[in-house]
This record gives sequence, C-alpha cells and structure tokens, in this order.
Amino acid sequence: MTVQANEPFSGSQWSEVESLPANDARRVQDTRLREQMAYLAARSKFYQAKFAEHGVDASAVQSVDDLAGLPFTEKQELRESLAAFPPLGSHIAAAADDIVQIQASSGTSGSPSYVGLTAADMRTWCELGARALYANGFRPGDRLLHAFGMSKGFVGGLPVVQIAQYMGIVDIPIGAEAGAERLLRVQADQRPNALIGTPYFLAYLAGQAPSIVGRPARELGVRVLSVGGEPGGGLPTVRENLESLWGATSREMLGGTDIACTYWGECEAADGMHFLSPDLMVAELIDPETGDRVEPVAGARGELVYTALRRQASPLLRFRTRDHVVVTGTSCSCGRTGYKVRCVGRTDDMLIVRGINLFPSAVKDLVLGLRPAATGEMRIRVDFEGHSTQQPLPLVVEYAADLDAGPRDELRGAVESLVRSALNVKTVVELVPEGTLKRPDHVKVALIERVNG
Repeated sequence: MTVQANEPFSGSQWSEVESLPANDARRVQDTRLREQMAYLAARSKFYQAKFAEHGVDASAVQSVDDLAGLPFTEKQELRESLAAFPPLGSHIAAAADDIVQIQASSGTSGSPSYVGLTAADMRTWCELGARALYANGFRPGDRLLHAFGMSKGFVGGLPVVQIAQYMGIVDIPIGAEAGAERLLRVQADQRPNALIGTPYFLAYLAGQAPSIVGRPARELGVRVLSVGGEPGGGLPTVRENLESLWGATSREMLGGTDIACTYWGECEAADGMHFLSPDLMVAELIDPETGDRVEPVAGARGELVYTALRRQASPLLRFRTRDHVVVTGTSCSCGRTGYKVRCVGRTDDMLIVRGINLFPSAVKDLVLGLRPAATGEMRIRVDFEGHSTQQPLPLVVEYAADLDAGPRDELRGAVESLVRSALNVKTVVELVPEGTLKRPDHVKVALIERVNG
C-alpha cells in the first residue's frame, strides 16, 4: 500500500513539532495521551484486563507525569497475548476489517511479535520515520538503495519503502539478502545518492566494492547514509570509518517493531539521536533495575519505555524496550528541542564482569580503533551462565591477514590493555586470522557468542 507523499516543513526539519518549545510540546502530548488512554479503556481487551488487575483508572491519567504510577507492558506479555488470542492478540484494538498491513519483529529474543496496522497507523509510522530520515539528511527527490533486509516482515523492509515514498524518495528495494555483489552492481549502475542499512553491513559492503565493481565505494555516488538496526552506528570510530569508506555523511536512527519502524534521528550535529515526535509517542527513561523514572538530562543513562499516541491497531502503554541509552544532550544547534540519545546496547545484552556493567558495543568500538592491525571484527565468548562473572572476559579478535607473529602479540596486549584501561574490565584475548568470524549480512550481528561453560 502506497502512502501519499507529504512535504517537509522547512529545509532543516520535516515537521514543525520538532522545534516546539517544551511547554507547547507537553500540552500536545498530554492531550493526546488522554485520548489514547480513553481509547485503550474502550477498545483494548488486553489493557482493560491490565487496568482491572492493577486498579488503574484510565480517566485519571491526565498528563505524562501520571504514567509513572502505571504498570509496564513487557514483551513476554505480548507473546502470551499473541499465543492466546491469534492472530494479533488481545491487545489488538481495531476491527479486523480495518487492518491493512501486518509486520513482524526479527524474533532475535524469541518468537516474532506481530503488529497490526490500520491505514491511519501507517500514516503515523510514515510521519515518524520521515522525521528521523530527514534529520539524517534524506531529502525528497533522493534515490535510495535499500540495504536492510526485505524479507520476513522485518520493519526495515516494506515500511522503509513506504516512508521513502511518503517523503518523495525513490527506493530501490534490493535488500541485504541479495548479497554484496547484487547491491554493489545496482549501486554502480543506478548511482543512488542515499543508502540505508545496518552500520556493520554497510562497512562490509564498502570493503567489497573494489573487488566487485572495480572501484572504491567513495566513488559510487552516495551522499548520505542512514544506519540503524543494531547499536554502534553513532560511535565515532564507526561513523568515521563509514564516512571515509563511502565519502558520505553517516547518521544514526533508532526504532522498533512494536511501536513503529523508526522514530529517533540524528541530525547534522552528529551528537546523538533526537526525540522528534512528542505528538505521536511518549518516550520515558527508566532505571532498568528499579523501574523508577530517570530525568533525561545530559549524561543520564537508562532504558527507553514507550507509549504510543494516535495508535489504533496494536497500541502499547509503557512498553519496555530493553534498549539502553545515554542522553548526549538536551539542546542542539539544529534547532530541534527533543533531547538526544545514543543507544549503547540492550539491557538484556549487558554483561556484569566483576561488578562492572559492560555492553558489547563498547568493546567493539575499542577494537575498531586498533585497525589496521585488527580487522575490527570481534566476539565475546561467554562461557558462564547468565550475565555475570567474576572471571576475566573471553574475547576473540581477528587480526589482519598480513600481520606477523610479533605484531600479533603486540595486538593481543594492546586489546587487553585498552579494554582494561577504558572499561575497567580484564579480558583474555584469543586472536584468530582475518575471515574467521562471520561477516554481517541481513541478520543482525551478535557480538556475544555463548558456549558451554
């Protein structure tokens, strides 16, 4: 289903909402929250039961501040709802005849989630996505090579096509499953000026360009990259590598199937992703251990929790994403007023090594900084149960093909020293030859490998 194209608000912002003063944004958000709460109470059997169980009076929720007293919605609850009431669960809140599209999550943390969309929901998804991609640098009239996965109902597939169409962008929907050769041939033939995909796959793609099309990626005409789907796209080493390889700007975005395709977007300041849509969703920051709300001030860390606004088919209230972010700022030279974040990993991917919280993306960033001696590929081989250990962390790092034995020993020592000094974590590093570790494709890269311990 094609969504009719819209027009940007200005040369720098897709929507005027993005620069609303905080008080004005809150008034809009509070009004729409009251409307959404009334809708849930009237239309969602899932939330009717949840409100009854927890003694929630939906009409008493008058502002975003009142959300703090309400229960979270957990992913497992949605799985149980889908299993008990197929095909879309008891949290579906629109008539079956109004559903025009169904999306599925990647299923990396269990069975896929299935999300229904009405025509109005699709327009909301497109508006959310347009704000993020416009902040990234995409513009009407661009031509986009689609390097996210196009299969399995993944929201990086068809919904990105629909967002592009909504923005007046021509999407070339090849998809990561087609492989590096097909994507690079299309890039060389069609010369699209925009490219979207996961950060590590786009870096891999650029590395294959000389052998596949006979020239470096920076000569293939790309002006702007938008990266997401896995943590790391906003890390300076990752961004600098992508920009150097492609000769283009690289900006990060963030989303998730259960709420929408994408709704955070990094602007030209390249200092974190803006919250862009107080009129269409609520984003709370919480302490993942206590569930208490965390004020989104610069330097604050926590887990993102979302409440959908203006959502008909599969609306969610205080949905726990397990996405762990750090707030990078609350103001910006671009004029957008939403605070900025960088996603550092998923709360359930976090490891605790001798009491120190560690996200795999932080180790990846350090290893990338050791190129060219290292290729940048690494894995944490978890040989213990759960997420906590008192032992040094086993780390596998690839060395470059032309690295001799002496420099390899130096690389091993450099990795161990750097991780210890930067992250306060002791590691035991195993070096493996270039090409040993699986390269990224349309499936997200898993930086943690669990082995029998």
